[in-house]
Amino acid sequence: MTQVLITVDELVDAMPSDRPPVVLDVRWRLGDDEGFARYKEGHVPGAIHVDLNTELAAPPSPGLGRHPLPTVDDLQAAARRWGIDFGARVVVYDDCGGLSAARAWWLLRWGGIADVRLLDGGLGAWRDAGLRLSKGDTTPRAGNVILTPGGLPTATIDDVAALASAGEGAPVLLDARAGERYRGEIEPVDPRPGRIPGAVSAPTTENLSASGTFRSAEELRSRFTGLGLGEPGDGAGAAAIVYCGSGINAAHQIAALEIAGYPGAVLYPGSYSQWSNDETRPVETS
Repeated sequence: MTQVLITVDELVDAMPSDRPPVVLDVRWRLGDDEGFARYKEGHVPGAIHVDLNTELAAPPSPGLGRHPLPTVDDLQAAARRWGIDFGARVVVYDDCGGLSAARAWWLLRWGGIADVRLLDGGLGAWRDAGLRLSKGDTTPRAGNVILTPGGLPTATIDDVAALASAGEGAPVLLDARAGERYRGEIEPVDPRPGRIPGAVSAPTTENLSASGTFRSAEELRSRFTGLGLGEPGDGAGAAAIVYCGSGINAAHQIAALEIAGYPGAVLYPGSYSQWSNDETRPVETS
């Protein structure tokens, strides 16, 4: 777990060091653009606000989805604005169990930063520990990090479509959305309700305990083996491709898979927002 998560106590211990981590506040929820306002009301001291829509995604389009991956140049420019240097440690958090912060965790690792951690329990855990919050905005000095894409694997829409005929041994396609969206009972934002054919329902919320922290590695491992993945081992994570609505919550699933012992799970960035906008792609409902 220590390769993915950091506890509040560990973050507190790291802050006074000669090389403190860069802390990023990534508060965002679907249909809610008030993350910056909540950040200014109170955040982890020294944390930098990150705008998910504009800094962790390229502009939306029907052909690419609601949150396409940013170019590496754009991501690098943002990371430098946040004060990230070459070799820096980075901690990311939000106020919703890591469901949005995991996008920054995944993207920065995709860009080649090795030490990126999710604050387990997020802002809620910080508050519960009785630690102080800062108000207002923080402007860091510019960083010098250089990013290189491809540090984590991705799948294209055609890669996902090919799973239907891949046969035995094909990766398990995990749908990280809520069960009612998977079943096609509701669809609040995308044009066609339902799911990608063959996908297995695996809501990201089930990665979390009642307190909003990640479940233990053993609990998560049991969850994913129950969803059709084999026991963890060499290359086991590559046996899963994960999607959600637009590639945000799917990153949380990839973090949970890594905690459980499945490194290398593959993100489908376009996710259902891309798939459902293409009328030539079939959908299933139940």
